[in-house]
Amino acid sequence: MLNEKDKSLLQAKGISEETLEAQLKRFATGFPYLKIKAVATVGNGIKRLSDKEIKECVKSWKAFQATDGTIEKFVPASGAASRMFKNMFAFVASGNSEPATDFEKEFFGNIDKFAFYGDLNKACKNLYGQDTHTLIAGGRCREVAQAMLGKEGLDYGFLPKALIKFHRGAGGAVHTPLEEHLEEGAQYAADKNRVVNIHFTVSPEHKAEFEKLLQAKVPLYEKVWGVTYKVSMSVQKPSTDTVAVNLDNSLYRDENGNLLFRPAGHGALIENLNERDADVVFIKNIDNVVPSRLRHATVRYKKVIAGYLMQLQRVMARYLRALEAGDYTRESLLEMLGFLENNLSTVKAGVQELDDAGLAAYLAGKFNRPLRVCGVVKNEGEPGGGPYLAYCNDGSCSPQILESAQINHDDPEAVKMMNSGTHFNPVDLVCYLKDYKGNRFDLKKYVDPDTGLISLKSKNGVDIKALELPGLWNGSMSDWNTAFVEVPIETFNPVKTVNDLLRKEHQ
Repeated sequence: MLNEKDKSLLQAKGISEETLEAQLKRFATGFPYLKIKAVATVGNGIKRLSDKEIKECVKSWKAFQATDGTIEKFVPASGAASRMFKNMFAFVASGNSEPATDFEKEFFGNIDKFAFYGDLNKACKNLYGQDTHTLIAGGRCREVAQAMLGKEGLDYGFLPKALIKFHRGAGGAVHTPLEEHLEEGAQYAADKNRVVNIHFTVSPEHKAEFEKLLQAKVPLYEKVWGVTYKVSMSVQKPSTDTVAVNLDNSLYRDENGNLLFRPAGHGALIENLNERDADVVFIKNIDNVVPSRLRHATVRYKKVIAGYLMQLQRVMARYLRALEAGDYTRESLLEMLGFLENNLSTVKAGVQELDDAGLAAYLAGKFNRPLRVCGVVKNEGEPGGGPYLAYCNDGSCSPQILESAQINHDDPEAVKMMNSGTHFNPVDLVCYLKDYKGNRFDLKKYVDPDTGLISLKSKNGVDIKALELPGLWNGSMSDWNTAFVEVPIETFNPVKTVNDLLRKEHQ
Protein backbone atom coordinates (compact mmCIF):
# COMPACT_ATOMS: atom_id res chain seq x y z
CA MET A 1 0.00 0.00 0.00
CA LEU A 2 1.48 3.33 -1.06
CA ASN A 3 1.27 6.38 1.17
CA GLU A 4 1.51 10.02 0.14
CA LYS A 5 5.25 10.08 0.85
CA ASP A 6 5.73 7.10 -1.49
CA LYS A 7 3.71 8.78 -4.22
CA SER A 8 5.74 11.98 -3.92
CA LEU A 9 8.95 9.96 -4.27
CA LEU A 10 7.62 8.18 -7.36
CA GLN A 11 6.62 11.50 -8.90
CA ALA A 12 10.03 13.03 -8.18
CA LYS A 13 11.76 10.10 -9.90
CA GLY A 14 9.36 10.03 -12.84
CA ILE A 15 8.20 6.48 -12.06
CA SER A 16 4.50 5.68 -12.49
CA GLU A 17 2.54 3.55 -10.05
CA GLU A 18 1.90 1.15 -12.94
CA THR A 19 5.67 0.74 -13.43
CA LEU A 20 6.10 0.06 -9.74
CA GLU A 21 3.36 -2.58 -9.84
CA ALA A 22 5.03 -4.20 -12.85
CA GLN A 23 8.33 -4.36 -10.95
CA LEU A 24 6.67 -5.97 -7.94
CA LYS A 25 4.98 -8.50 -10.21
CA ARG A 26 8.34 -9.33 -11.75
CA PHE A 27 9.80 -10.13 -8.32
CA ALA A 28 6.97 -12.62 -7.86
CA THR A 29 7.17 -14.25 -11.29
CA GLY A 30 10.90 -14.01 -11.95
CA PHE A 31 12.40 -13.97 -15.43
CA PRO A 32 12.08 -16.89 -17.86
CA TYR A 33 15.24 -18.58 -19.11
CA LEU A 34 16.05 -18.00 -22.73
CA LYS A 35 15.71 -20.92 -25.08
CA ILE A 36 18.99 -21.56 -26.85
CA LYS A 37 19.43 -23.25 -30.21
CA ALA A 38 23.25 -23.31 -30.16
CA VAL A 39 26.41 -21.66 -28.98
CA ALA A 40 27.63 -19.25 -31.65
CA THR A 41 30.84 -20.50 -33.23
CA VAL A 42 32.90 -19.57 -36.27
CA GLY A 43 30.80 -20.54 -39.27
CA ASN A 44 27.64 -20.80 -37.16
CA GLY A 45 26.82 -17.27 -36.04
CA ILE A 46 30.36 -15.86 -35.85
CA LYS A 47 32.05 -14.39 -38.91
CA ARG A 48 35.81 -14.89 -39.24
CA LEU A 49 37.03 -12.40 -41.82
CA SER A 50 39.78 -13.19 -44.30
CA ASP A 51 42.68 -10.79 -44.82
CA LYS A 52 41.02 -9.56 -47.99
CA GLU A 53 37.70 -9.00 -46.20
CA ILE A 54 39.48 -7.15 -43.38
CA LYS A 55 41.02 -4.75 -45.88
CA GLU A 56 37.64 -4.24 -47.55
CA CYS A 57 36.02 -3.49 -44.19
CA VAL A 58 38.68 -0.89 -43.31
CA LYS A 59 38.14 0.64 -46.75
CA SER A 60 34.35 0.72 -46.19
CA TRP A 61 34.80 2.49 -42.86
CA LYS A 62 37.14 5.10 -44.30
CA ALA A 63 34.59 5.71 -47.07
CA PHE A 64 31.87 6.36 -44.51
CA GLN A 65 34.14 8.72 -42.57
CA ALA A 66 34.44 10.79 -45.73
CA THR A 67 30.65 11.29 -45.93
CA ASP A 68 28.34 13.57 -43.94
CA GLY A 69 27.49 10.65 -41.64
CA THR A 70 27.69 11.30 -37.90
CA ILE A 71 29.87 9.18 -35.60
CA GLU A 72 30.04 8.95 -31.81
CA LYS A 73 31.80 6.98 -29.10
CA PHE A 74 29.46 6.04 -26.23
CA VAL A 75 31.29 5.05 -23.05
CA PRO A 76 29.44 3.84 -19.92
CA ALA A 77 31.61 5.39 -17.19
CA SER A 78 29.34 5.92 -14.21
CA GLY A 79 30.41 2.96 -12.08
CA ALA A 80 32.66 3.54 -9.07
CA ALA A 81 35.92 1.60 -8.89
CA SER A 82 35.06 0.05 -5.53
CA ARG A 83 34.95 -3.48 -7.01
CA MET A 84 38.34 -2.89 -8.60
CA PHE A 85 39.72 -2.35 -5.09
CA LYS A 86 37.62 -5.02 -3.35
CA ASN A 87 40.70 -6.99 -2.25
CA MET A 88 42.38 -3.91 -0.84
CA PHE A 89 39.26 -2.88 1.07
CA ALA A 90 39.29 -6.37 2.59
CA PHE A 91 42.95 -5.94 3.53
CA VAL A 92 42.23 -2.67 5.33
CA ALA A 93 39.21 -4.19 7.10
CA SER A 94 41.28 -7.18 8.26
CA GLY A 95 43.41 -4.93 10.45
CA ASN A 96 46.57 -6.61 9.20
CA SER A 97 49.70 -4.55 8.76
CA GLU A 98 51.52 -7.03 6.53
CA PRO A 99 50.22 -8.62 3.30
CA ALA A 100 48.90 -12.14 3.83
CA THR A 101 47.22 -13.23 0.59
CA ASP A 102 48.92 -13.72 -2.77
CA PHE A 103 46.92 -10.77 -4.10
CA GLU A 104 48.16 -8.48 -1.34
CA LYS A 105 51.75 -9.63 -1.76
CA GLU A 106 51.60 -8.99 -5.50
CA PHE A 107 50.17 -5.51 -4.94
CA PHE A 108 52.69 -4.32 -2.35
CA GLY A 109 55.61 -6.13 -4.00
CA ASN A 110 55.03 -4.21 -7.24
CA ILE A 111 53.77 -0.94 -5.81
CA ASP A 112 56.06 1.27 -7.89
CA LYS A 113 54.83 -0.30 -11.15
CA PHE A 114 51.41 1.32 -10.85
CA ALA A 115 50.89 4.52 -12.84
CA PHE A 116 49.40 6.15 -9.75
CA TYR A 117 52.50 5.37 -7.66
CA GLY A 118 53.80 8.94 -7.77
CA ASP A 119 50.53 10.32 -6.42
CA LEU A 120 50.36 7.58 -3.79
CA ASN A 121 53.89 8.33 -2.65
CA LYS A 122 53.00 12.01 -2.19
CA ALA A 123 49.84 11.08 -0.31
CA CYS A 124 51.83 8.83 2.05
CA LYS A 125 54.34 11.59 2.74
CA ASN A 126 51.55 14.11 3.41
CA LEU A 127 49.58 11.78 5.68
CA TYR A 128 52.33 9.88 7.49
CA GLY A 129 55.54 11.79 6.87
CA GLN A 130 57.18 8.81 5.15
CA ASP A 131 57.34 7.57 1.58
CA THR A 132 55.59 4.42 0.39
CA HIS A 133 58.56 2.05 0.48
CA THR A 134 59.56 3.17 3.98
CA LEU A 135 56.04 2.49 5.23
CA ILE A 136 55.96 -0.96 3.59
CA ALA A 137 59.38 -1.86 4.96
CA GLY A 138 58.22 -0.78 8.40
CA GLY A 139 55.20 -3.08 8.34
CA ARG A 140 52.72 -0.28 7.72
CA CYS A 141 51.10 -1.60 4.55
CA ARG A 142 47.62 -0.90 5.89
CA GLU A 143 48.38 2.84 5.98
CA VAL A 144 49.55 2.70 2.35
CA ALA A 145 46.27 1.05 1.32
CA GLN A 146 44.30 3.63 3.30
CA ALA A 147 46.19 6.42 1.55
CA MET A 148 45.14 4.94 -1.80
CA LEU A 149 41.49 4.32 -0.93
CA GLY A 150 40.53 7.05 1.52
CA LYS A 151 39.29 10.60 0.93
CA GLU A 152 42.32 12.03 2.75
CA GLY A 153 44.56 10.39 0.12
CA LEU A 154 43.82 9.48 -3.51
CA ASP A 155 40.16 8.64 -2.83
CA TYR A 156 40.37 5.71 -5.26
CA GLY A 157 37.75 3.81 -3.26
CA PHE A 158 35.20 6.42 -4.30
CA LEU A 159 36.29 7.62 -7.74
CA PRO A 160 35.07 5.98 -10.98
CA LYS A 161 37.52 3.94 -13.04
CA ALA A 162 37.53 6.66 -15.70
CA LEU A 163 39.49 8.99 -13.41
CA ILE A 164 42.05 6.53 -12.01
CA LYS A 165 45.57 6.65 -13.42
CA PHE A 166 45.98 3.41 -15.39
CA HIS A 167 49.00 3.83 -17.66
CA ARG A 168 52.34 5.54 -17.96
CA GLY A 169 52.94 7.38 -21.19
CA ALA A 170 55.89 9.04 -22.87
CA GLY A 171 57.93 11.57 -20.95
CA GLY A 172 56.60 10.55 -17.57
CA ALA A 173 52.98 11.33 -18.41
CA VAL A 174 50.24 9.18 -16.86
CA HIS A 175 46.91 8.43 -18.51
CA THR A 176 43.46 7.73 -17.13
CA PRO A 177 40.96 5.58 -19.06
CA LEU A 178 39.10 8.78 -19.95
CA GLU A 179 42.21 10.02 -21.74
CA GLU A 180 42.76 6.69 -23.49
CA HIS A 181 39.22 6.89 -24.87
CA LEU A 182 39.86 10.43 -26.10
CA GLU A 183 42.91 9.20 -28.01
CA GLU A 184 41.09 6.15 -29.35
CA GLY A 185 38.31 8.37 -30.64
CA ALA A 186 40.79 10.42 -32.64
CA GLN A 187 42.21 7.26 -34.19
CA TYR A 188 39.02 5.64 -35.51
CA ALA A 189 35.92 7.78 -34.81
CA ALA A 190 36.70 11.17 -36.38
CA ASP A 191 34.32 12.44 -39.05
CA LYS A 192 35.30 14.09 -42.34
CA ASN A 193 35.87 17.39 -40.50
CA ARG A 194 38.12 15.70 -37.92
CA VAL A 195 35.47 16.16 -35.24
CA VAL A 196 35.35 13.46 -32.56
CA ASN A 197 32.08 13.09 -30.67
CA ILE A 198 32.39 11.25 -27.36
CA HIS A 199 29.63 10.70 -24.83
CA PHE A 200 30.29 9.51 -21.28
CA THR A 201 27.56 8.34 -18.91
CA VAL A 202 28.59 9.52 -15.44
CA SER A 203 27.22 9.58 -11.93
CA PRO A 204 26.11 13.02 -10.67
CA GLU A 205 28.62 13.07 -7.81
CA HIS A 206 31.55 12.63 -10.23
CA LYS A 207 30.49 14.97 -13.02
CA ALA A 208 32.56 17.91 -11.76
CA GLU A 209 35.71 15.76 -11.65
CA PHE A 210 35.10 14.63 -15.23
CA GLU A 211 34.68 18.22 -16.35
CA LYS A 212 37.86 19.27 -14.56
CA LEU A 213 39.96 16.55 -16.22
CA LEU A 214 38.42 17.18 -19.64
CA GLN A 215 39.12 20.90 -19.37
CA ALA A 216 42.77 20.13 -18.69
CA LYS A 217 43.30 17.39 -21.28
CA VAL A 218 41.07 18.06 -24.30
CA PRO A 219 43.14 21.00 -25.65
CA LEU A 220 46.29 18.90 -25.39
CA TYR A 221 44.87 15.93 -27.30
CA GLU A 222 43.27 18.18 -29.90
CA LYS A 223 46.73 19.53 -30.66
CA VAL A 224 48.37 16.07 -30.66
CA TRP A 225 45.80 14.44 -32.94
CA GLY A 226 44.64 17.37 -35.04
CA VAL A 227 40.99 16.94 -34.10
CA THR A 228 38.20 18.85 -32.43
CA TYR A 229 36.51 17.03 -29.56
CA LYS A 230 32.84 17.42 -28.75
CA VAL A 231 32.44 15.71 -25.39
CA SER A 232 29.05 15.31 -23.76
CA MET A 233 27.85 13.61 -20.59
CA SER A 234 24.63 12.26 -19.18
CA VAL A 235 23.55 10.55 -15.98
CA GLN A 236 21.49 7.41 -15.57
CA LYS A 237 17.87 8.51 -15.35
CA PRO A 238 16.13 8.22 -11.95
CA SER A 239 13.04 7.02 -13.85
CA THR A 240 14.90 3.79 -14.64
CA ASP A 241 15.58 2.96 -10.96
CA THR A 242 13.90 -0.15 -9.57
CA VAL A 243 12.37 -0.72 -6.15
CA ALA A 244 13.91 -3.08 -3.59
CA VAL A 245 11.84 -5.70 -1.78
CA ASN A 246 12.20 -8.00 1.20
CA LEU A 247 12.75 -11.70 0.67
CA ASP A 248 8.96 -12.25 0.79
CA ASN A 249 8.57 -9.72 -2.07
CA SER A 250 7.00 -7.06 0.15
CA LEU A 251 8.26 -3.51 -0.25
CA TYR A 252 11.45 -2.87 1.71
CA ARG A 253 11.33 0.20 3.91
CA ASP A 254 14.18 1.71 5.89
CA GLU A 255 14.07 2.72 9.54
CA ASN A 256 12.22 5.91 8.54
CA GLY A 257 9.64 4.04 6.49
CA ASN A 258 11.04 5.15 3.15
CA LEU A 259 11.05 3.00 0.02
CA LEU A 260 14.44 2.08 -1.44
CA PHE A 261 15.12 2.50 -5.14
CA ARG A 262 18.34 1.31 -6.74
CA PRO A 263 20.00 1.91 -10.14
CA ALA A 264 18.82 -0.86 -12.46
CA GLY A 265 22.16 -1.79 -14.01
CA HIS A 266 23.73 -0.75 -17.30
CA GLY A 267 20.61 -1.81 -19.19
CA ALA A 268 19.02 1.45 -18.06
CA LEU A 269 21.50 3.25 -20.33
CA ILE A 270 19.38 2.34 -23.36
CA GLU A 271 17.51 5.54 -22.42
CA ASN A 272 20.73 7.55 -22.68
CA LEU A 273 21.74 5.85 -25.93
CA ASN A 274 18.28 6.54 -27.33
CA GLU A 275 18.92 10.27 -27.03
CA ARG A 276 22.14 10.23 -29.06
CA ASP A 277 21.66 11.71 -32.52
CA ALA A 278 24.32 9.85 -34.48
CA ASP A 279 24.31 7.41 -37.37
CA VAL A 280 27.11 5.20 -36.05
CA VAL A 281 27.89 4.70 -32.36
CA PHE A 282 30.82 2.76 -30.92
CA ILE A 283 30.19 1.25 -27.46
CA LYS A 284 32.99 0.04 -25.27
CA ASN A 285 33.58 -0.35 -21.52
CA ILE A 286 35.59 2.34 -19.77
CA ASP A 287 38.27 -0.05 -18.44
CA ASN A 288 39.06 -1.89 -21.70
CA VAL A 289 41.94 0.35 -22.75
CA VAL A 290 45.67 -0.02 -23.33
CA PRO A 291 48.60 2.41 -23.63
CA SER A 292 49.16 3.98 -27.04
CA ARG A 293 52.07 1.66 -27.91
CA LEU A 294 49.70 -1.36 -27.77
CA ARG A 295 46.66 0.26 -29.35
CA HIS A 296 47.24 -0.80 -32.97
CA ALA A 297 45.05 -3.93 -32.83
CA THR A 298 42.25 -2.06 -31.06
CA VAL A 299 42.19 0.74 -33.63
CA ARG A 300 42.44 -1.60 -36.61
CA TYR A 301 39.62 -3.87 -35.51
CA LYS A 302 37.37 -0.99 -34.54
CA LYS A 303 37.64 0.07 -38.17
CA VAL A 304 37.05 -3.52 -39.26
CA ILE A 305 33.80 -4.06 -37.36
CA ALA A 306 32.61 -0.55 -38.28
CA GLY A 307 33.30 -1.26 -41.94
CA TYR A 308 31.47 -4.58 -41.71
CA LEU A 309 28.54 -2.71 -40.14
CA MET A 310 28.47 -0.31 -43.07
CA GLN A 311 28.53 -3.15 -45.57
CA LEU A 312 25.53 -4.80 -43.92
CA GLN A 313 23.67 -1.51 -43.54
CA ARG A 314 24.22 -0.58 -47.16
CA VAL A 315 22.78 -3.86 -48.44
CA MET A 316 19.76 -3.73 -46.12
CA ALA A 317 19.02 -0.10 -47.03
CA ARG A 318 19.03 -1.08 -50.71
CA TYR A 319 16.71 -4.00 -50.01
CA LEU A 320 14.33 -1.86 -47.94
CA ARG A 321 14.06 0.78 -50.65
CA ALA A 322 13.23 -1.93 -53.19
CA LEU A 323 10.66 -3.49 -50.86
CA GLU A 324 9.01 -0.14 -50.20
CA ALA A 325 8.82 0.63 -53.92
CA GLY A 326 7.50 -2.84 -54.75
CA ASP A 327 10.52 -3.26 -57.00
CA TYR A 328 11.16 -6.95 -56.48
CA THR A 329 10.72 -10.37 -58.05
CA ARG A 330 10.43 -13.77 -56.45
CA GLU A 331 14.09 -14.30 -57.24
CA SER A 332 15.18 -11.06 -55.57
CA LEU A 333 13.04 -11.81 -52.49
CA LEU A 334 14.74 -15.17 -52.13
CA GLU A 335 18.10 -13.42 -52.49
CA MET A 336 17.11 -11.12 -49.60
CA LEU A 337 16.00 -14.11 -47.55
CA GLY A 338 19.36 -15.76 -48.16
CA PHE A 339 21.17 -12.59 -47.04
CA LEU A 340 19.09 -12.52 -43.85
CA GLU A 341 19.85 -16.14 -42.99
CA ASN A 342 23.53 -15.98 -43.90
CA ASN A 343 24.28 -12.74 -42.05
CA LEU A 344 21.73 -11.98 -39.34
CA SER A 345 19.32 -14.73 -38.26
CA THR A 346 17.43 -17.83 -39.20
CA VAL A 347 13.83 -17.49 -40.29
CA LYS A 348 10.71 -19.08 -38.91
CA ALA A 349 9.33 -22.21 -40.52
CA GLY A 350 7.10 -21.67 -43.51
CA VAL A 351 8.45 -18.29 -44.55
CA GLN A 352 9.60 -19.62 -47.92
CA GLU A 353 6.00 -20.62 -48.70
CA LEU A 354 4.62 -17.07 -48.24
CA ASP A 355 3.40 -15.29 -51.36
CA ASP A 356 5.46 -12.38 -52.65
CA ALA A 357 3.59 -9.70 -50.69
CA GLY A 358 3.77 -11.71 -47.46
CA LEU A 359 7.47 -12.46 -47.89
CA ALA A 360 8.21 -8.81 -48.71
CA ALA A 361 6.42 -7.69 -45.54
CA TYR A 362 8.29 -10.27 -43.46
CA LEU A 363 11.65 -9.16 -44.84
CA ALA A 364 10.89 -5.47 -44.33
CA GLY A 365 10.06 -6.17 -40.69
CA LYS A 366 13.31 -8.07 -40.21
CA PHE A 367 15.58 -5.59 -41.95
CA ASN A 368 14.13 -2.31 -40.65
CA ARG A 369 15.51 -2.29 -37.11
CA PRO A 370 18.65 -1.07 -35.33
CA LEU A 371 21.84 -2.86 -36.36
CA ARG A 372 24.88 -3.80 -34.31
CA VAL A 373 28.10 -5.65 -35.04
CA CYS A 374 29.69 -7.20 -31.95
CA GLY A 375 33.33 -8.11 -31.82
CA VAL A 376 33.84 -11.40 -29.98
CA VAL A 377 37.11 -12.88 -28.76
CA LYS A 378 38.20 -16.44 -28.13
CA ASN A 379 37.17 -17.61 -24.69
CA GLU A 380 40.10 -17.62 -22.28
CA GLY A 381 38.15 -17.98 -19.05
CA GLU A 382 37.14 -14.36 -18.43
CA PRO A 383 33.79 -13.97 -16.62
CA GLY A 384 30.86 -12.50 -18.50
CA GLY A 385 28.44 -13.06 -21.34
CA GLY A 386 28.92 -15.04 -24.50
CA PRO A 387 27.51 -15.24 -28.04
CA TYR A 388 24.62 -17.64 -28.64
CA LEU A 389 21.90 -18.34 -31.17
CA ALA A 390 18.65 -17.95 -29.25
CA TYR A 391 15.04 -18.46 -30.24
CA CYS A 392 12.88 -15.39 -30.83
CA ASN A 393 9.17 -15.10 -30.09
CA ASP A 394 8.27 -15.65 -33.75
CA GLY A 395 10.12 -18.97 -33.91
CA SER A 396 13.14 -17.60 -35.75
CA CYS A 397 16.61 -17.61 -34.24
CA SER A 398 19.00 -14.69 -33.82
CA PRO A 399 22.48 -13.98 -32.45
CA GLN A 400 22.26 -12.88 -28.81
CA ILE A 401 24.75 -12.04 -26.08
CA LEU A 402 23.65 -13.93 -22.98
CA GLU A 403 24.79 -13.90 -19.37
CA SER A 404 25.10 -17.13 -17.41
CA ALA A 405 22.09 -16.18 -15.25
CA GLN A 406 19.84 -16.18 -18.33
CA ILE A 407 20.52 -19.87 -18.96
CA ASN A 408 18.72 -22.68 -17.14
CA HIS A 409 21.42 -24.45 -15.12
CA ASP A 410 19.01 -27.32 -14.42
CA ASP A 411 18.85 -28.10 -18.14
CA PRO A 412 21.80 -30.43 -18.94
CA GLU A 413 21.70 -29.57 -22.63
CA ALA A 414 21.81 -25.82 -21.94
CA VAL A 415 24.70 -26.26 -19.50
CA LYS A 416 26.55 -28.40 -22.02
CA MET A 417 26.17 -25.69 -24.66
CA MET A 418 27.27 -23.00 -22.23
CA ASN A 419 30.39 -24.95 -21.27
CA SER A 420 31.25 -25.54 -24.92
CA GLY A 421 31.32 -21.87 -25.83
CA THR A 422 34.36 -20.91 -27.89
CA HIS A 423 33.98 -17.14 -27.69
CA PHE A 424 33.34 -14.36 -25.21
CA ASN A 425 31.64 -10.95 -25.32
CA PRO A 426 34.20 -8.22 -24.56
CA VAL A 427 31.61 -5.42 -24.98
CA ASP A 428 33.02 -4.27 -28.30
CA LEU A 429 30.06 -2.98 -30.29
CA VAL A 430 29.43 -0.64 -33.17
CA CYS A 431 25.83 0.28 -33.90
CA TYR A 432 23.76 1.89 -36.65
CA LEU A 433 20.91 3.76 -34.99
CA LYS A 434 18.95 5.16 -37.94
CA ASP A 435 16.63 3.62 -40.49
CA TYR A 436 17.20 3.55 -44.24
CA LYS A 437 15.53 6.97 -44.54
CA GLY A 438 17.77 8.55 -41.93
CA ASN A 439 15.23 8.62 -39.11
CA ARG A 440 16.28 7.66 -35.59
CA PHE A 441 14.91 4.39 -34.27
CA ASP A 442 13.13 4.46 -30.91
CA LEU A 443 15.48 1.99 -29.23
CA LYS A 444 13.08 1.36 -26.36
CA LYS A 445 10.84 -0.55 -28.77
CA TYR A 446 13.52 -3.21 -29.27
CA VAL A 447 14.04 -4.20 -25.63
CA ASP A 448 13.04 -7.65 -24.38
CA PRO A 449 11.54 -7.02 -20.90
CA ASP A 450 11.80 -10.74 -20.07
CA THR A 451 15.60 -10.74 -19.88
CA GLY A 452 16.34 -8.95 -16.60
CA LEU A 453 17.88 -10.33 -13.42
CA ILE A 454 16.90 -10.55 -9.76
CA SER A 455 19.81 -10.46 -7.32
CA LEU A 456 20.27 -10.68 -3.56
CA LYS A 457 21.71 -7.63 -1.80
CA SER A 458 22.08 -6.35 1.73
CA LYS A 459 20.92 -3.02 3.14
CA ASN A 460 21.73 -2.03 6.71
CA GLY A 461 22.24 -5.68 7.56
CA VAL A 462 18.90 -6.75 6.03
CA ASP A 463 18.76 -9.14 3.08
CA ILE A 464 16.81 -7.66 0.19
CA LYS A 465 16.12 -8.43 -3.45
CA ALA A 466 17.05 -6.07 -6.27
CA LEU A 467 15.78 -5.93 -9.85
CA GLU A 468 18.11 -5.30 -12.78
CA LEU A 469 16.76 -4.24 -16.14
CA PRO A 470 17.79 -6.14 -19.28
CA GLY A 471 21.50 -5.56 -19.89
CA LEU A 472 22.46 -2.93 -22.45
CA TRP A 473 24.09 -5.45 -24.81
CA ASN A 474 21.85 -8.32 -23.67
CA GLY A 475 18.08 -7.86 -23.47
CA SER A 476 18.06 -4.12 -24.18
CA MET A 477 19.28 -4.88 -27.70
CA SER A 478 17.46 -8.19 -28.02
CA ASP A 479 15.37 -7.23 -31.06
CA TRP A 480 18.18 -5.54 -32.97
CA ASN A 481 19.78 -7.03 -36.03
CA THR A 482 23.04 -8.52 -34.76
CA ALA A 483 26.20 -9.88 -36.33
CA PHE A 484 29.17 -11.39 -34.48
CA VAL A 485 32.68 -10.88 -35.86
CA GLU A 486 35.76 -12.54 -34.41
CA VAL A 487 38.39 -10.04 -33.22
CA PRO A 488 41.81 -10.83 -31.69
CA ILE A 489 42.22 -11.24 -27.93
CA GLU A 490 44.67 -8.30 -28.02
CA THR A 491 41.64 -6.00 -28.28
CA PHE A 492 40.33 -7.14 -24.87
CA ASN A 493 42.27 -5.86 -21.87
CA PRO A 494 39.84 -5.21 -19.00
CA VAL A 495 40.83 -4.01 -15.55
CA LYS A 496 38.60 -5.82 -13.06
CA THR A 497 41.00 -5.65 -10.10
CA VAL A 498 43.81 -3.22 -9.33
CA ASN A 499 46.39 -5.96 -9.89
CA ASP A 500 45.23 -6.29 -13.50
CA LEU A 501 47.18 -3.07 -14.03
CA LEU A 502 50.34 -5.14 -13.47
CA ARG A 503 49.66 -7.20 -16.62
CA LYS A 504 52.07 -6.50 -19.46
CA GLU A 505 49.20 -5.00 -21.49
CA HIS A 506 48.92 -2.15 -18.98
CA GLN A 507 52.60 -1.56 -18.28
